[in-house]
This record gives sequence, C-alpha cells and structure tokens, in this order.
Amino acid sequence: MCEADSLEELRETLGVCQRCTLSQSRNRLVFGAGNPDAEVMFVGEAPGRAEDAQGLPFVGPAGHLLDDLLAGIGLAREDVYITNVVKCRPPGNRDPLPLEVETCGPFLTGQIALIKPKIICELGRIAAGVMMGRQIQITKIHGQKFLGRGYLNVPVFHPAAALRAPATADLLRQDFVNLKSYLEEDEPPPPAPEAEPEQMGLF
Repeated sequence: MCEADSLEELRETLGVCQRCTLSQSRNRLVFGAGNPDAEVMFVGEAPGRAEDAQGLPFVGPAGHLLDDLLAGIGLAREDVYITNVVKCRPPGNRDPLPLEVETCGPFLTGQIALIKPKIICELGRIAAGVMMGRQIQITKIHGQKFLGRGYLNVPVFHPAAALRAPATADLLRQDFVNLKSYLEEDEPPPPAPEAEPEQMGLF
C-alpha cells in the first residue's frame, strides 16, 4: 500500500504515472473524485472514453445513470467517492490486464485506507472480482453484502450493462435499494485484520 496522509498526497505520489503500458495510450489519468469521508465508495474497472478525455470517473453515459441511481436513494456525487481499479483507460476499452491491476493496486488500497468507507460498492464483474479476490458471477451475487477488510463489499451490475439491457437496469435499481438499506444498518463494518498482508486481485 502507498503511504500517504491524504488523498491529495496519494495523488501526488502517483504523479504523471508511467508504471505500466497504459500510460502510453491514455490522454488523462483518472485518479478518483468525491467525498474523502464517504461512507460508500464506488469502484469500477477502468476509465472509458469520456473519463479519459476529462480526467474524472464515470462522466459518460454510464456515469449519468450512476447519478440517477444515487439520486434514487437520496445521495449525490458529493456524498460518495468514485474511482476505478486501474486509473488509465485500456485501449479499446478492453479489460484491464493482470499486470495493470497489480500496478495500480497500491493506489486503490491507499484510497480505501484513507477514506475508510463503510461500504465498497463494486460496479461490475471485474471490479468485484478484484476487490473480493476471486472469480465471481455477478448475476448470482449482485446486490448482496459480503465481509471485506474493514468494510462491506456490495457488488452490483455495471451501469454500462444496464444501459444495454432494460432488465439489467431494473435489477441494478434494486441493487441500489439494497445498498441504501445496508448503509442505514447500525452495525459497524467488520474490523480489518491486523497481521494479514494486503491482498488485492483475482489474477
């Protein structure tokens, strides 16, 4: 994990990153945005075309749907934190490669350590698999809660998938209803293991 006292310091550590080959094709690095004290943190797989152009997470069509979903449970972007597993757009929007996930991993774990969210909501299969450290089937586990390292994992369908299929959009809206109920629960998130090394990634 990258040691930093604030998200700003962590972003400075990342710098004009050249740590993997994604740096050769990106336009802008997309670190993350939102409330540094958020109770819920959203993690997608990677920036897309609009994000690569603007340097902000989830600002394309999928991001507009995410805004609607947040509004539906009484939240706004200012209330949450949004980032991705990798911080640069893979060429052609392909899936992130294992080395890319590994290279960005310390910065994602650093963000989590600084924000200390109650819930991490993984947007889509790839983000859920990376965060939960195993292969998953999003169709079977979406909208459910799982114990993480000091937080709850709540994997949901990716908004981009919901844009392509009305039935998936309905399921995603229900996932967000579930998410709201988990946020309102009084029980604290599970404590993070102290002696266990940080592990991230399913590769």
